[in-house]
Amino acid sequence: MPVIFFDEYRPDHDPIVGGKCSSLGAMTTAGLPVPDGFAVTTEGFLHSINHHGIYTHILERLEGLDHRDLEAVSAAGAEIRSAIVEAGPAPEVADAIRCAYTRLCERSGDQVRVAVRSSANAEDQPDASFAGQQDTYLWVGGDDVVAKVVDCWASLFTDRAIVYRAEHGYPHSQAAICVGVQKMVEPVAAGVAFTLNPTNGDRSKVVIDSAWGLGESVVSGSVTPDNFVVDKVIFEIVKKTISPKEIEVVPAADGVEHRPLDPERSTAPSLTDDQVRAVARMARAVEKHFGRPQDVEWALDPHTADGEPAVVLLQSRPETVWSNKPRPTVSQGVHSAMDGIVSTLLNPVRVKPET
Repeated sequence: MPVIFFDEYRPDHDPIVGGKCSSLGAMTTAGLPVPDGFAVTTEGFLHSINHHGIYTHILERLEGLDHRDLEAVSAAGAEIRSAIVEAGPAPEVADAIRCAYTRLCERSGDQVRVAVRSSANAEDQPDASFAGQQDTYLWVGGDDVVAKVVDCWASLFTDRAIVYRAEHGYPHSQAAICVGVQKMVEPVAAGVAFTLNPTNGDRSKVVIDSAWGLGESVVSGSVTPDNFVVDKVIFEIVKKTISPKEIEVVPAADGVEHRPLDPERSTAPSLTDDQVRAVARMARAVEKHFGRPQDVEWALDPHTADGEPAVVLLQSRPETVWSNKPRPTVSQGVHSAMDGIVSTLLNPVRVKPET
């Protein structure tokens, strides 16, 4: 099964779609607003490198490699990446990717541009964050989709990914990569939302970082984003910090570009108060679905039926810093009816899919 659309996802697909695509599929099938897309599964990757006879060579090249010898790591990684790109996908896998992209365009009624992102089978685990070890490509279309999927495959063996796995005791023989291909939106604003306060672990708050344009500016740190702290129960904005934002990341012919902002827009809030609350509510819904604090990437899509920008979800991963720390115990239990209500509201309840 080389390709699975997000709306075809089932939990038993998890071993072949990786953390990112598992999350996107779960949110899609739960009815949360996720841009359409599909996963090129680990089966497609493994079939391709076995088809071309390079899998054994990859493992032999990495066997006994001293990850502290950065020169040796660099040489091995470059050799492996070159072999993967040169070989490309197996013919039937390439055909499956092209057919899925055509289907995605037909479902969208247009020649869509997509984000091509890794979803490695070790990514976004609660006990170790592998996120960011592989590559991401934005605003991709046409024949480039297959090529960028292969580039994502190759990024499983970047120097930093090889070293990271070695340092965390993760065998290279168990590493495989799925690639998510997701329709891009051209947002008014975008960013990230944490369903706890990342500075102190306070689970009663949602913390939102936001900037104009694509969320890449927030994720990459190329701008200082606006920051909003929202009460998770009543969705009151308890703190608001508006930062000067000198650029926005926007679509370009060959990907994305940084566009300077005029002074007035630079210092204006990238979200209205109502939009802040909408992002917070959506992040809270994601946390409730997964049953644990989340790090959510979102965008404000202006292309809606009623013309009002709407929050869409680009990905979500478990928060891995504060979530793994023991929570304070309450020695005397619930002291009042209001304590019980607040406790119920703040403690996530897993949403079971309808049967």
